[in-house]
Amino acid sequence: MRIRPAALALVFFVALSVIIGCSKKESEEPTAPPASTAVVDPATAGSISGTVRLDGAPPVFRPIDMSAEAACVQANPSTVVPPIVVTGARGALAGVVVYVKSGLGSYRFDVPSAPAVLDQKGCMYVPRVLAVMTNQSFEIHNEDQTIHNVHPMPRENRAWNKSEPVGDPPIVATFTKPELAIPIACNIHPWMRAYLFVFAHPYFDITPKTGDFALKNLPPGTYIIEAWQEKFGAQDQTITIGPEESKSLDFVFHWPPPQ
Repeated sequence: MRIRPAALALVFFVALSVIIGCSKKESEEPTAPPASTAVVDPATAGSISGTVRLDGAPPVFRPIDMSAEAACVQANPSTVVPPIVVTGARGALAGVVVYVKSGLGSYRFDVPSAPAVLDQKGCMYVPRVLAVMTNQSFEIHNEDQTIHNVHPMPRENRAWNKSEPVGDPPIVATFTKPELAIPIACNIHPWMRAYLFVFAHPYFDITPKTGDFALKNLPPGTYIIEAWQEKFGAQDQTITIGPEESKSLDFVFHWPPPQ
């Protein structure tokens, strides 16, 4: 059978298009960005410190009813109020996560070797708010004489749900992606709640009852700093620090909120 020149040209054109298309597709395959090797120069690093306080009387919360679990009642001889809002002297606000929200360049940070620890004590999570870096070890201990069920509920990281009987070794986990305010529940004791923050950098702090925070070893730059509190939400402020400069920054939450 004789193939006409026009048909032969068409076959050649289609074959060439397929080859070019495949080559183009292979060249356009996304590649992961190279890992950053830059480190913060401590000779030029600065810091941000300050306080967080509450303006107004703190809200009142109903005491927790633990009567369904005898071990929890026995572990708490006095009334337990959920520590959603904890204040110190002159309205100092505890349990506030203060962190760099944006403005960091591309740096490499070492992951802390020490694990972050969440205790189950008195049928409560202690502390209620904690933070880790990505890939940092995270341990959950059971100090109670009853079984607990640890149930983180992330949106970006892998969710899991594990029981922790009395006397068992700590549950150990890591989180690979940055994520804010991951709720942690206990399916056995519904009043138990904690929040976990996962950061890709070390620039975060959680205020104690003095309301103080500090973000150290920051490279010079302009940053958005956020303060998050479980009841009152989040506030942002922008600040610029120069080489070896230390600045202060204060946050004030209002209750009741202004109309």
